[in-house]
Amino acid sequence: VQLQAFGGGFVQAGGSLSLPCAASGRTFEYYAMGWFRQAPGKEREFVAAIGFGGGTTYYADSVKGRFTISRDNAKNMVYLQMNSLKREDSAVYYCAAGSTLGAVVRYGIDYWGKGTLVTVSS
Repeated sequence: VQLQAFGGGFVQAGGSLSLPCAASGRTFEYYAMGWFRQAPGKEREFVAAIGFGGGTTYYADSVKGRFTISRDNAKNMVYLQMNSLKREDSAVYYCAAGSTLGAVVRYGIDYWGKGTLVTVSS
């Protein structure tokens, strides 16, 4: 599975941004998907994960209630809708694929995509 996240950019604090991630490969629907982020000088951190069918999701406490992960298996796409953005959400965002939702949450990633930069200004 090859992954490419896009849709990053500049946004004011309190604003919204949607990040799509396109996946190639016929086995996309057999992978749990996740979003991670890495801010300058910090380690990569888990943001959100979604199970195979999209019915199960899991979020980091820092984004719970503000971010929503979703997927469209027919289009091989996974999305991260980010609302009420804060300066501390600024980072390079990566989409990723793993064998199960639990594996993704625990950083058990099989495939990483290239990241997209999100900058939140106050």
